[in-house]
Amino acid sequence: MKWMERAGGVGFALTRCLVMMAAAARAPGLALGLALAGVVPAAQAQSAPPDGTAAAPVLDHAAPAAEDSRIRIQLVSRDQVDISSEIAAKIATLPLRDGDAFKAGQPLMTLDCSLFNAQLRKSQAEAGAAGDLLRVNQRLVQLRTVGELEVQQAAAKAKAANAEVAYMQATVSKCVVTAPFDGRVSKRMAAPQQFAEPGKPVLTIVDTGRLELKMIVPSKWLAWLKPGHKLNVQVDEVGKTYPAQVARIGAKVDPVTQTVDVTAEITGSVPDLLPGMSGWATFASR
Repeated sequence: MKWMERAGGVGFALTRCLVMMAAAARAPGLALGLALAGVVPAAQAQSAPPDGTAAAPVLDHAAPAAEDSRIRIQLVSRDQVDISSEIAAKIATLPLRDGDAFKAGQPLMTLDCSLFNAQLRKSQAEAGAAGDLLRVNQRLVQLRTVGELEVQQAAAKAKAANAEVAYMQATVSKCVVTAPFDGRVSKRMAAPQQFAEPGKPVLTIVDTGRLELKMIVPSKWLAWLKPGHKLNVQVDEVGKTYPAQVARIGAKVDPVTQTVDVTAEITGSVPDLLPGMSGWATFASR
């Protein structure tokens, strides 16, 4: 019988302790008293605010989470150009294919301009004859053999002939299309011996020497993000990290998504990177 009384006493004490702890959760003052009595841990009692509301977590706004400063980026070429002919002629040579690299000033396409060269020589001959006629008439007017009208007409013919020569020279100069910058061929849409129509693309070329980073960031970043801000870019395709800096910030904020476009430039030469690659940008200290 004594052992049953002891068991009953222990059970009653345990039940009373649980009730007091539950009450402590609802009564902060009681929680502190129980902490002093050793029933509730002191750290748990101190975490409860005086007004009985739940304790709010402490946030460090001065040090944002690392993942908040990582933005998805895509590499794009600063310049992409569709190369086409300005004159109607047959393609003589088109040496580059998809992926080939080239230097600024290198011929990308040459046209068969034999007809235009013949027209240039004809216009040059006519300009020479018109110049000779003008000189003869200028001499004859001094001898009073011809009048001033004949001299003026000869001068007009000489100017027209010289203008035709200049026009044909400009036309012939378009028979060779050179690269405007260092880059690579993105796509070839024609072949040698094919007729090139004015304005119809033959090659698409991209400037691989000056790559830019395109990204979309929250508009609230405008409070600290300015041109020149440093960042690091990890490119997925090559598994390397490159230094970069913000070059331009978009002119407006998207009112729906509350974001803004940002353009950055990679510092230094990056021959192993290509347009279309993607990765993550991590911004330096704000």
